[in-house]
Amino acid sequence: MLGGRLRRQANSATRRSRGTHTLVHMASFIPFALAAAPLAASWADTQSVLHPRGEDAARIAEIGWVLYGGAAAIFLATAILLGMAMHGSKRARRLLGRPGLIVAAGVAFPVVVLTALLVYALQAAASLGRGPEPALRIEVVGELWWWRVRYRGPAGNLLFETANDIRVPAGVPVEILLRSDNVIHSFWVPSVAGKLDLVPGRVNRLRVLVPEPGVFRGACAEYCGAQHARMMFDMQALAPAHFDQWMAAQRRPAEPASAGLRPGERLFQRDCAQCHAVRGTPAAGSAGPDLTHLGSRPRLAAGVLPNNMGALAGWIAGSQHIKPGNLMPAFGQLSGEELRAVAAYVDSLK
Repeated sequence: MLGGRLRRQANSATRRSRGTHTLVHMASFIPFALAAAPLAASWADTQSVLHPRGEDAARIAEIGWVLYGGAAAIFLATAILLGMAMHGSKRARRLLGRPGLIVAAGVAFPVVVLTALLVYALQAAASLGRGPEPALRIEVVGELWWWRVRYRGPAGNLLFETANDIRVPAGVPVEILLRSDNVIHSFWVPSVAGKLDLVPGRVNRLRVLVPEPGVFRGACAEYCGAQHARMMFDMQALAPAHFDQWMAAQRRPAEPASAGLRPGERLFQRDCAQCHAVRGTPAAGSAGPDLTHLGSRPRLAAGVLPNNMGALAGWIAGSQHIKPGNLMPAFGQLSGEELRAVAAYVDSLK
């Protein structure tokens, strides 16, 4: 008896210990959950199909909710009938076993409901991309692995070029011309519109209308190579007056370098001008992004790094460590002083 009592006490102590450990683990998880909540909310506001901020994204979300709702209703009805067939009264089971009910529920009901949902989805999808004539056209070219962005005038003339930074006027329809010269990419801003592929040899057109100002994150939604997951971009919808100001600033050439920035400018012209352009200077390369106003862009390396002096220096010195396989060579041969000088010059290009 004493042995049995001791075993019961030991088992009780073990259960209490396990319960205590579980509570400790749960308590240690709470700070991480609280810290992650604001990040999740921020992500959902900038890159989520469940928080549509564009006209087409709202239609796509509506289609999704209707289809999810229809699927949930069908699943619930099926679960109820299954429960009645397994645990219902004899009378209920006899009713469910009638051939007429089996034909109605197993054949007629799915055909009618799925046909109705299909017709609704096709009609709703047909309305996507319709609307007034676009007031602005933007050409987006998928590179390896970044986005070349060209703003064009009414006659198709090039106004200026930027990279990984797309800005549109709020409340104004915009047409985005999508193309690729290498592999298939897919342009997607979940909060603004549906995804559309960039196919080599053809131009696809995406209509975008964002009713109100906001900042959104976009990404490549088609696997395109080693750095596919790091091929992101920013889209900002600006109030029309602010957008006009931004356009005017982007069309201007770079400001002349001050005396303190000239050593960095000379190094840039020596090592970087073969691939990058800075309008207003001899740098006219086209293999890489146009850097005329790089300092005004929110992020570097297609969304991989924040845009600041330290990140710029790190990218110049070790781009292959940060984003292996990209087409920019690392400039590890630069001294610390030279690296700071180049980074300061590029950062000044507002």
